[in-house]
Amino acid sequence: MDASLSVDRDAEMLDSGGNRGGWIIYFFIIGTLMCLTLAAGGWQSNLIVYLIQEYNVKSIDAAQVSNAVNGCTCLFPIIGAIIADSFSGCFLVILISSCISFLGLVLLVLTATLDSLRPPSCDDGLSLCETPSESQFAVLYAGSNFYRRDTPQGSPFVNIVRVLVASIRKRKVLLSSRSEDYHYHNDGEAKMVPETHKKSLSFLNGAALKTEGDLKPDGSIAKPWSLCTFQQVEDLKTVIRIFPLWSSSLFISTPIAIQSSLTTLQALTMDRRIVSHFKIPVGSLPVLVLLSTCISLPIIDRFLYPVWQKLTNQSPTPLQRLGIGHVLNIISMVVSALVESRRLKTAHSSTLPMLVMWLFPQLALVGIGEAFHFPGQLQLCYQEFPASLRGTATAMVAMTIGIAYYTGTALIGLVRRVTGWLPDDINQGRLDNVYWMVVVIGVLNFGYYLSCAQLYKHQNVSEGVERSSGSAG
Repeated sequence: MDASLSVDRDAEMLDSGGNRGGWIIYFFIIGTLMCLTLAAGGWQSNLIVYLIQEYNVKSIDAAQVSNAVNGCTCLFPIIGAIIADSFSGCFLVILISSCISFLGLVLLVLTATLDSLRPPSCDDGLSLCETPSESQFAVLYAGSNFYRRDTPQGSPFVNIVRVLVASIRKRKVLLSSRSEDYHYHNDGEAKMVPETHKKSLSFLNGAALKTEGDLKPDGSIAKPWSLCTFQQVEDLKTVIRIFPLWSSSLFISTPIAIQSSLTTLQALTMDRRIVSHFKIPVGSLPVLVLLSTCISLPIIDRFLYPVWQKLTNQSPTPLQRLGIGHVLNIISMVVSALVESRRLKTAHSSTLPMLVMWLFPQLALVGIGEAFHFPGQLQLCYQEFPASLRGTATAMVAMTIGIAYYTGTALIGLVRRVTGWLPDDINQGRLDNVYWMVVVIGVLNFGYYLSCAQLYKHQNVSEGVERSSGSAG
């Protein structure tokens, strides 16, 4: 149903757009994204080191701040997606957010160049370090990406709330089994809604049940908070069905968020020399994740998936891709725990620090897992979300990562309060135990994901089966 509606919209856009769009726009989009990603990736990957060395922030606190900042930069795009879906379109949102991002970088550069915006440096531990003032912190974080929280007009989320309110108001009304007793946007909509959808979460169907006084004489809705179209009811059902699967993605991104900050602290204590006069910058380690993802994606798409299709006679589903991502993420955390155990032994028994290249395998595994997980999650959200929420669906991955950074921050804070695993000097702590704890969480979350995937029924698949059986009849 959603697919046919989106096809109609696409046809209208093609008719009205003339020669607009096409591959020529692709290069402008890619160019914009490359520049924004290069700038954002540069300061995000070096933020922990910058806070420790220039702002005299303690190591674990710097990791917490980094997670919070990364969470903000990942969460705010969901607000932009809602605004774009509701009234402004994507172009204006991208233009405004790019300007805000540029202003943020300017402010960050000012903190690095003006001494008055930074606390005095420490004298090699001979005196107490002066922590940043509130005004200095304010300038540092004033440039974080954010959107003005305007109230969207005509937002699809308002329709979701309307369905909830209308279904609660009509909770005592006896539901009808006849399609004509429900309100549809048009006559063809009743035939397009599969019967399996009408029966699932049927308590919400009351929002579309026509009662006395709900409609005006011309057939339009008289009471928007008492009557909705059946399509609006189906949109809410779709969001409810996909929510458990989406929630499982939070806990696959949380270990990645924790690892990204703690790996930086590990690298600061390790030997980063490749040759005698060159050290690997700590901020460049996340590049290994991106590099392994970039290498893995074409191999997966051009080799692994075709082989999969030949062996099984079907392409891998988004749920299967997500499952592989879960497994690789767990393996990466196991490797992280083993490497940290070895690093601690080396730090306690040897005068020579461990080589930073020991961190490469776990980062590569994270990148390969992301090549499976994030495209699978994006495809799942885009194909299953209502057409009115397609823009928001594409931002759900960023929202997941943003929430995961906050979850990781809360988890690290809890570990610091309950255990002694994370002192400021990680050589005196048990960071390996933190990784093992994350492994346990990952295994439990994988079991939760399998349960959700088993119970979940693809909206498009069930709809296609009913259509084919109806046409055969």
